[in-house]
Amino acid sequence: MTDLAAPLPGLAPAPNIRNGRRGQGMLAMLWRKANWLIRLYIGLFVLILLVALFAPLLAPYDPNAQTLLARLRPPVGFDRAMAAHPLGTDQLGRDMLSRTLYGLQLTMLIALVGSLISMLLGTALGVIAGYVRGPFGTLIMALVDIQIAVPFTLIALLVIAIFGNSLPVLITVIGIAGWEAYARVVRAQVLTVSRMPFVEATIAAGATHSRILLKHILPNIVSPIIVMWTMTFSALILLESSMSFLGLGVQPPTATLGSMVGLGRDYLASNPWIAVVPSLAIMFVSLLVLLIGDWLRDALDVKLK
Repeated sequence: MTDLAAPLPGLAPAPNIRNGRRGQGMLAMLWRKANWLIRLYIGLFVLILLVALFAPLLAPYDPNAQTLLARLRPPVGFDRAMAAHPLGTDQLGRDMLSRTLYGLQLTMLIALVGSLISMLLGTALGVIAGYVRGPFGTLIMALVDIQIAVPFTLIALLVIAIFGNSLPVLITVIGIAGWEAYARVVRAQVLTVSRMPFVEATIAAGATHSRILLKHILPNIVSPIIVMWTMTFSALILLESSMSFLGLGVQPPTATLGSMVGLGRDYLASNPWIAVVPSLAIMFVSLLVLLIGDWLRDALDVKLK
């Protein structure tokens, strides 16, 4: 008897499929496929997540504590450096290491929650547009076109002008930044999968819509969603940093990586480490996520197998 719940030929297998073939989940399969360099990238990213999580324990000073007598001290290895401040101090004498750790924590939190909001919102609307179709699908795709046509900076300015620039508002604004990409991809995947013979057979067997979506369609579109999430996560780190740099993000004295770069732009000629240290952190985290996402795209693409 044909197993109607089996994954489609030519589509990536869903994680933790019910029969648990070979007793391996998707994570275990991906880890086996990863070479030593990719494993190094993943290990470094996990280390960054742990550092961000335990920033209050790792930071040697209060990130907002000012010591004017130690202001504008360069990192260790340069003249006038202080061993107590290995990454130097800023224009107010605040420790750059402590502010970078706290800024990394807040930036990662905003990007993580924002990317989850984008993924859930875009996936839900994409499934509705691809499965329900009709007026709802047309309306959703019209909203997608509007989101793409209007510069996101204008949307962010409007929302922040109305609701303020508190942390919940900023996370919400970041979260609605990339939902349209999910909606377009998920809609296309749902349209493709819903026309497959095994889905039509399930419909003929009298299965409910919720069962069709949860057991047959969603498991077969997980792979592109995972890849898109890694790409979106990196993009939202850069977006948060850009908004904070422009003064639209979390306001001083609270540190984010982007706001630290913004505060250091006036000192680039004389004291460049104020902007360079958080910039390097942004670049390193974004590069790691992009490298992992690029590998995931290739690892989950059955056309390359």
